[in-house]
Amino acid sequence: MKEKVESVLNRVRPMLQADGGNVELVSVDEKTGVVKVKLTGACGCCPMAQMTLKAGIEATLKKEVPEVKQVVSA
Repeated sequence: MKEKVESVLNRVRPMLQADGGNVELVSVDEKTGVVKVKLTGACGCCPMAQMTLKAGIEATLKKEVPEVKQVVSA
């Protein structure tokens, strides 16, 4: 599952990098389906970071990797 998550994050990264940010995969809990990520660069301090996390990253991961139940900030 970790490889699938990383693959999806690699497709999301260019959008974040265009705004001066990035995302790092911290952990994947295969039992609970919780993925922990860290927003870095401009995304780390952006007031819209929570929306990016939930509406962008989490929504995409849930769609592409059905085992993912939640994405949280580490």
